[in-house]
Amino acid sequence: MIQEIPTCEFTGLILLDIPLLSPQAIRGDDITVKSYKVESRITSRFAHTTVRSSVVNSGSKAQSIGFNVQIPKRAFITNFTMNVNGITFVGSVKEKTVARNLYAQARARGKAAGIIRANSQDMETFKTEVHVPPGSNIEFELHYQEMMHRKLGFYEHSLYLQPGRLVPQFQVDVYIYEPKGISSVQTPNTLGVQFSDLIKVTSTKDKAHVVFKPNLQQQRKCDNCTGSAIDGVFTVKYDVNRDSNAGELQVSDGHFVHFFAPSNLSPLPKNIVFVIDVSGSMWGVKMKQTVEAMQAILDDLTIDDNFSVIDFNHNVRCWSEELVPGSSIQVADAKKYIQNIKPNGGTNINEALMRAVQMLVKASNQGLIDSRSVSMIILVSDGDPTVGEIKLSTIQKNVKRVMREEFSLFSLGIGFDVDYDFLERIANENRGMAQRIYANHDAAEQLRTFYSQVSSPLLRRITIQFPEDSVSEVTQNRFDKYFSGSELVVAGRVLPSDTNTLTSITTAAAARLDLTLETDADTTELDMELAKQQHSFTGFARQMWAYLTIKQLISERSLAPTAVKKRKITQRIMALAVEHQFVTPLTALLVESEDAKERLLADSPKDPKQGCCSGPPPWVQMTTPAPPSQANKGPEDWTLPHFRVSLLVDNDPHFIVHLPGSDTDVCFNIDSKPGHILNLVSDSGAGVVVNGQLIRSKHKNKINTYFGTISIYYQPEGVSVTVSTDSIDMSDGRNNHSFTWGATADISQDGVRISTVRNSQVTITINNNIQVMVLLHRVWKKHPVNVDFLGVYIPNNNQYSPLVHGLIGQFSREPFPEVSVYDIHEGPDPLKKEATMEVKGNKLLVTRGWQKDYRSDTRRGSSVYCWFIHNSGKGLIDGHYTDYIVPDLNSFLQMP
Repeated sequence: MIQEIPTCEFTGLILLDIPLLSPQAIRGDDITVKSYKVESRITSRFAHTTVRSSVVNSGSKAQSIGFNVQIPKRAFITNFTMNVNGITFVGSVKEKTVARNLYAQARARGKAAGIIRANSQDMETFKTEVHVPPGSNIEFELHYQEMMHRKLGFYEHSLYLQPGRLVPQFQVDVYIYEPKGISSVQTPNTLGVQFSDLIKVTSTKDKAHVVFKPNLQQQRKCDNCTGSAIDGVFTVKYDVNRDSNAGELQVSDGHFVHFFAPSNLSPLPKNIVFVIDVSGSMWGVKMKQTVEAMQAILDDLTIDDNFSVIDFNHNVRCWSEELVPGSSIQVADAKKYIQNIKPNGGTNINEALMRAVQMLVKASNQGLIDSRSVSMIILVSDGDPTVGEIKLSTIQKNVKRVMREEFSLFSLGIGFDVDYDFLERIANENRGMAQRIYANHDAAEQLRTFYSQVSSPLLRRITIQFPEDSVSEVTQNRFDKYFSGSELVVAGRVLPSDTNTLTSITTAAAARLDLTLETDADTTELDMELAKQQHSFTGFARQMWAYLTIKQLISERSLAPTAVKKRKITQRIMALAVEHQFVTPLTALLVESEDAKERLLADSPKDPKQGCCSGPPPWVQMTTPAPPSQANKGPEDWTLPHFRVSLLVDNDPHFIVHLPGSDTDVCFNIDSKPGHILNLVSDSGAGVVVNGQLIRSKHKNKINTYFGTISIYYQPEGVSVTVSTDSIDMSDGRNNHSFTWGATADISQDGVRISTVRNSQVTITINNNIQVMVLLHRVWKKHPVNVDFLGVYIPNNNQYSPLVHGLIGQFSREPFPEVSVYDIHEGPDPLKKEATMEVKGNKLLVTRGWQKDYRSDTRRGSSVYCWFIHNSGKGLIDGHYTDYIVPDLNSFLQMP
């Protein structure tokens, strides 16, 4: 809610896996951004990044000012602080349930906000908004940490710079300190040609400083432009000196880190089965990009490599039933075969993977595979299984059962239709890794880049060990393979010892030889050196150990065989994350004022099939306003964001429905009479019904109807919740409880939970999977026309049964109605265009207009642009609107 208060307030937004409303780092009208500074301190491949910005509300009105920071997905946020007009808000990482409870207390008083993070390609977005009076000074400061991963011979540090405006003090500093020395530093021209000469690099043997400090004129898109040309990724690539192939052992702050990245070794021969999804969903760009990538990938094979290609839809086909050498003739034939694939049909992942494993097993049994070679399956798919075995857990077990220890599975998921969580689990469980490939113009390059990372295996069966009683709590120290250009990292705690030396011993199998490598490090030397360095990150070893441990525990947690094991891992992750202040999927960042009355909450998002944000229900505080810069444009000139509540009813009563299949907002009114009870949701399968009773305005000559009462009935337990403008009543048939709107409350009974925010809203949750939010609209008591009324908001992720129906429930059933709109033309009202809409076999004359969403502002509301269906939704809803009139508040719908 937005309530004007003297100092400051917050408005929170929760977003799913979607683009941002705006790419700007600082958002708001009539604001002055005094400074925007980014500083990264990288010490021994571990980076601590701080983003600071100072902003003034230079407008004449109170407004919301947004702060967005895009961070790498692999990073952990460690803190966020904010100073608003001298009031400081400090962050701390807590267990998620603890943080949420504290956040809910503040939010219930109307003085809290959300911090959201949204998934995208290689980054996530941290976002917060603060609503402040004119003249306010705001300072934002975000901290996050990440380990640099070596790929193709380089560490790459990326900073996403999108200020969205000219900034008087704009500066980026990247400080690198590598004890063994820096071999090279590069700053690829990723921001644009005009900035290439403005990036300054100063380096010595073991330190480097990269600075980017354009002045106002240099930031401009052109000489007289007022917009900033800084919009993109600022990248620093570097590598380090390596004394030998034994690796680099560093000890600091009671912890050690061992980096292992040998080179100058002959690659091991490969045995690869490419398993390519050619179902109907791969048609078009996805298949074209896959074919293009495979041409280059197959050209990389040598005569020492063996390979085959399996393509699958509902059937499984093999280009060759057996592995064949990577000769030029075989490669040319395989490329021709792939080029002629025409995608169609379903997806039989289980059978395709079984066939691939059988091919490797057969070759191994026949002695055709070199004992020192590397055998792998590379799966490329864009969808869930639809044919054969479709249960993901069973497929996972099947693959695990037949895979041999010497085989690896790499999973590449194209786009967002694929269940990436499944692909990641099945790869991690079988000594491989997964990567999401984004279906855009450079998908082929993404595929080729991934392959290049695994195309040159140098070692197998690597173990990094330490003398007994010298270390403890060691991270993963056994690895199946090492690929050229990458790096293996092991960390742990150093135990007290009489000696100042720590030794590591590494064993591995290379092509035609076995390796035993030993290196040591002084346990006191590095700390003394770090103390001398002005810009080093002195706690890097301790944080890197925690970072690696948490990452590995999260992976183990997803593969935990029992609930008991999963609980133990969960407790360990939470304890470590709180101790080391990392925002993880199990912890959250609570940012609170000194008096703890105003709070913000940041959760870490999961990355399943569609991507989601764990935390408060993502639909609760979402709005879909027309962007201010687009307010005067027509609906054809811009596109609304893709995150909106699917179903809402508010005001007279206006029904607004988002149809995800067509990405279309449609709206309609119901011209029923005061006193009528309308069924909104009726699900006899789940035993849930939502009904609303209409009241009328005080207008004498015109009947405007509103919802005065909303009832939610849960039949299995006989519990009903009746929300009116006067009270919230709960009944179980035996007991009746009544609560006023004047209190904040949280009530649970028999699977039904009622969460009320004082004089504002109530959320009813049934069995944790069905939610209904009711908003209270108060008017001036002596208002000559208007009356108090209720608004209803229902999210699109409620878990109904297939029997769900009702005026808005019917739009929750799949498949969603397909809608096409054409013949858009001017109507009688020049501000409201008309068009023809085809839906459910009907052709309807529709009008483009605005409707109100009151969740963020109960007085003024925010506008939603939609196509209006006339005649009480005729042609859009099933049947006639009178079919939805029910006899009482707890009645299920009886459609004719």
